[in-house]
Parts: sequence; C-alpha cells; structure tokens
Amino acid sequence: MSELILHHYPASPFAEKTRLMLGFKGLSWRSVHISPVMPKPDLTALTGGYRKTPVLQVGADIYCDTAMIAQRLEQAKATPALFPEGQEMITQTFAAWVDSVVFAHAVSLVFQPESVAVRFAKLPPEAVKAFVADRTALFSGGAAVRVPAEQARHQWPAIMARLEQQLQREQGDFLFGEPSIADFAMAHPLWFLKATAVTSPLVDVYPAVSTWHARVMGFGHGSATEMSAEQALEVARNATPAALPDELFEEPNGFKAGQQVTIAATDYGVDPVAGELMFAGREALILRRTDERGGTVHVHFPRFGFRIQAQ
Repeated sequence: MSELILHHYPASPFAEKTRLMLGFKGLSWRSVHISPVMPKPDLTALTGGYRKTPVLQVGADIYCDTAMIAQRLEQAKATPALFPEGQEMITQTFAAWVDSVVFAHAVSLVFQPESVAVRFAKLPPEAVKAFVADRTALFSGGAAVRVPAEQARHQWPAIMARLEQQLQREQGDFLFGEPSIADFAMAHPLWFLKATAVTSPLVDVYPAVSTWHARVMGFGHGSATEMSAEQALEVARNATPAALPDELFEEPNGFKAGQQVTIAATDYGVDPVAGELMFAGREALILRRTDERGGTVHVHFPRFGFRIQAQ
C-alpha cells in the first residue's frame, strides 16, 4: 500500500482530529506541513483548488474533508474501528453535528479579542491581520453562518452540559461505549479551546468531559515522519490512481461518469474543483484531473456537504 501522506499544519483543529484518528489506528504516516493561509500552491496542485485543512494523499488519490479521510483510514486498517458495527449511523451523525454546530461555537469563542490577543501574542500585527482576512474569505460565499459571540457564550453551557451528562451515564470510557469517530470529532473543538488559558475554562470546569478528553488525546498521533511538499508531488506524479469502487448506484441528479463537472463544499471554503467525474456513489464522489506538477490524480469528496455542477 502507498504511504499515507497528511497535508496539514499543527494548529489546525480538523488536522488534530485526523492526527488522533491516525494514532487510534496505530498507523504510520508522512507529514507535509502547509501554510495556514492562502496561497497554497503545492496543495492546490493536488486538489485543484480545494483549500481546507487537512488533505490526505495516498499515491495519486487525494482525499478531501475529514469525513472522507476517516473512510480511507478505515480502509487502510479495519480495526480498531472508527465506525463500530451497529453504531455507524449514530456515530457519523453525531460527528457531522459536532463538525458544524459545535465547531462553529468554538470558532466564535476562540476568535474573541481577549482570546486572539493571547493566541497570537507572538505574531506581528500584520500576520494576525492577514490570518483574519484569510478566514473572512474562507467563510464567504457558503452556507455556514458565523455564530455571534454573545450567542456562542449563551449556548455553550447547554452543549457542554449535554456532553457531561452523556459521559456520566455512559457505561464505557467513550461517548458511545467504545471509541469511534464521534469521540475524535468532539475532541478537536475542545482541543482548540484548551489551547489558551482564556478559553480553556470553557472545557475544564466539566470533570467528566475533562477526563474523557484526556483519554481521547492519549491515543496520540501514530508514527509520523516529515516529507516535503515537492516529494509529495513527486509521489503523485509517479503513481496511478487506485481502482474505482465497485458500486451500482443511480446518481439522483443525473450526473454520469465521464462528464466534466465541478465539485465544491457547500458550507465554507467553497472553491470549486473542476475535472472529469469518475465515480458518484452513495457516499463518495471522485474527480479526475491533471496538473503539471501533481500529474493525473483522483480527488475524493464526500457526497454529504458537497455539490456537483456541470461545466
């Protein structure tokens, strides 16, 4: 099997979710650090324009969005399972709720002036200004709605009280008994908040949550070794995309394999990726595209949270 190559940066919450999943699986992987802000020419040479973090590369196959990455990690190593048998729907549905609703609250709480002052204390003002401008652009044009700070502060205790209650009543050590995608989805926005003394109390005052969070973080990040962006591009150029899934499915909007389309996220980071539609299944979409630096690759997206449009 080709190496797992994660394109990420250390402070990214969704990258932390993926790093924890890699640790849970006990997988070895290559680490390619990318810029937190645009432009990201080495990354977009592989993705075709998708700019969110992280992105997983396996040879000439490029996986966008942590929901898609989780599915690929499950394929790489079936056990321990991210989607325990009989709990596939509840764990994935919970994870999707966290990645949208809970994460949006965490972002609002983290980016309040007193938190930003501490989090970016060591950066020059122009760097902070550039980061804020980049995030403004990232969240423009999509369906994601920023949660006002007052509303985030108002609703956060309800979110945490429900989480605390679930952990107090659950018989096992994790959200739904055994560890699953639900735990890693919930862990990363709390990790984001715990990064500074300003926002850490929003997590620390809940004892069952704090104990559980430490347990999830204890899975670590697996075994990572550094790789340069140019090395990753060379891997893609020299590889052949994996065989397409063997799934019979009638695409509900009539898109066909071989059609020229664009695929884009619907929430934020809605930059479209253009190419040839190779596969449209119940859960996954695969686009074929060729780049001078990255060669011919297959870019994988989840169906949920993305849209297809004809070119």
